[in-house]
Amino acid sequence: MTLKLTLALVMAFITAVIVGRFYVPWLKKIKAGQEIKENGPTWHMSKSGTPTMGGVIFISACTLVCLTVGFDSMRSGDFTHIFVLLFALVFGVIGFLDDWEKLRKKQNLGLSAKAKFLLQLVAALVFVLLLRKMGYISTHLYIPFWNVTVYIPEVIYFILAAFIIVGTVNAVNITDGVDGLASGTSIPVCLFFAAVSFLWGDKYMALGIFASALLGGLMGFLVYNFNPAKVFMGDTGSLFLGGAIAALAFAYDMPLILITLGIVYIIETLSDIIQVTYFKLTHGKRVFKMAPFHHHLEMGGWTGKKWKEKELFALFTSVSLVFAIISFIGIYNRFQL
Repeated sequence: MTLKLTLALVMAFITAVIVGRFYVPWLKKIKAGQEIKENGPTWHMSKSGTPTMGGVIFISACTLVCLTVGFDSMRSGDFTHIFVLLFALVFGVIGFLDDWEKLRKKQNLGLSAKAKFLLQLVAALVFVLLLRKMGYISTHLYIPFWNVTVYIPEVIYFILAAFIIVGTVNAVNITDGVDGLASGTSIPVCLFFAAVSFLWGDKYMALGIFASALLGGLMGFLVYNFNPAKVFMGDTGSLFLGGAIAALAFAYDMPLILITLGIVYIIETLSDIIQVTYFKLTHGKRVFKMAPFHHHLEMGGWTGKKWKEKELFALFTSVSLVFAIISFIGIYNRFQL
């Protein structure tokens, strides 16, 4: 198992670096530049025109590894990594349509919020129903740290699942607001899932290959996305990434682990919700200088220190790593005698 997981990571990293070497210049050539929101930090305006849809770099790397390194798993009848990949690709396609609309309109507005939500909701329900039908998940909800499972009626489970998946996908999307931030934050998350496969054994080999491939792909993508970014992942990448993380949590049959594992995503999303709600209730007042939270820190919120993008990357990635370790402790004894 160690060899395959390592091979998946290395192969995905190399593939992403190679793909990016040709893909980024091509995006520049076709002028696939992203428009920057005018209500964002003023210094972000200099990024206007930076190529978007860079998520294709790690998506292609992940796909190649799943079909090659993961071929033995498919031959033995285990297609869980393919289900996760296809599910994430559906969200990637939704993100691509959104990015394409933005490029076509030459503004930072793509698909309507209602259209994106409905597409994501349908994809989430289909995925959960498929996993349930194939026997990969049950309606017994595993509670990390307490190491117990609680039975939930199937209908309620599916509603909860749809909420968790759509919430996770959009939370990752919100986190993608600073060079390398979504990538850096998600690397420990992928590392966690790969480590879980190593801990739980060959039964979870296929999922481990996917997690390792995504980990390697994100590391390769950072070669081009780290500050100053040569390319953005766009909604194509962030929705794929969010879909992949949510799908992994369900494929491992422990969706509640996302509460600790995805703590950075949750903080980012809550800051956005709090800001909008408070703004409406107080007719214009704000809790944060700007939401989501990374922009608040960028603009010197609370302490007066204006965090640079590389500092934000280091902070958020470190917090994500700490909570990935905590999450691993929380599930460590799940299958221990």
